[in-house]
Order: sequence, then structure tokens, then C-alpha cells
Amino acid sequence: MTVDTAGAIRSPDLSGRPFRLAVDRDFAAPPATLYQAWTTGFERWFAAPGSVLMIPKVNSVFFFETEFKAEDQPAAQRHPHYGRFLRLIVDQLVELTWLTGAGGTEGAETVVTVELQPMGSSTHLVLTHAGFAGEAARDRHRQAWPLVLAQLDEKVQLDEKVVKRP
Repeated sequence: MTVDTAGAIRSPDLSGRPFRLAVDRDFAAPPATLYQAWTTGFERWFAAPGSVLMIPKVNSVFFFETEFKAEDQPAAQRHPHYGRFLRLIVDQLVELTWLTGAGGTEGAETVVTVELQPMGSSTHLVLTHAGFAGEAARDRHRQAWPLVLAQLDEKVQLDEKVVKRP
């Protein structure tokens, strides 16, 4: 039996939270590799080991944590992330809600859209993050996302070198 979930998916109303950002990056990896990283491979490049609860299915909820140690903190701090998948187009698009606490989205349910545009055997990735309640949260993410994408690129390149070993 096929269940129509189109009506059941409720996207957040972002009309009262107009702050958004977009960043992009070219990757040597193909779209399939990056799609996998955003759907089943979060623990390999972004999330704290052992923290990911994620099934890449539209309307499926997920949870993971990141850990970050600021220079002025004695120990790494845990940052829980919650959300649900809104749209998935294999090897082309991942759209999900993104909810974090203080220092993140400040409790606002935001939307992250990752578009994967093939360029031969490479990929142009465009990440849009929308629905911030204020400029400060948006600006923190505007600074963080390029670093996160660089981390993904580094991990993907490292994985490619391991795969290509003789």
C-alpha cells in the first residue's frame, strides 16, 4: 500500500523570520558522494561519533550532536541538532529543518537546503539556510558554514585517497 505523505509534510513558516544566507563550494567529488554525506554519512564528517539517529526519509526526524571547544572554554561543549527531512532528490537535493539552541538557531526551526549541481565528475554545492529569527544567529552561521563545507571537502578528499590506494 502506498501512503501519500505530501499533505502531511509541514514546512516551517519562515515569513516572520526573514534572515537567510547562502554559501557555495566546488567539490572534486561527484554528487552521489555528497548526497550520501548529507543523508547517511553525517557521523563521518560532521556529527560526534555515536550521536547520529538519522534515517534519510521525507518527514523522518533526526538527531545528532556536534562538539566544539571554544578558546575560552576548558572543555568541548555538546551541541544537539534536531530536524526532519522535507525533500530528498537522490544525488541532487537535500532539504531539512535545522534546530539548535543557544549559539545556534536559538531554538528557531530553520531550513537548510543543499543543492548538488554536477560539473562533469565534480559538484557545485549550494547551501541555503533560511528562517533565522535574528541577524546574529544568521551571521554566526554565515561564518560557520564555509568551515563546515571545507571540513566535508577535506573528509571526502581523504576518503577518495584511501579508496584509490593500490
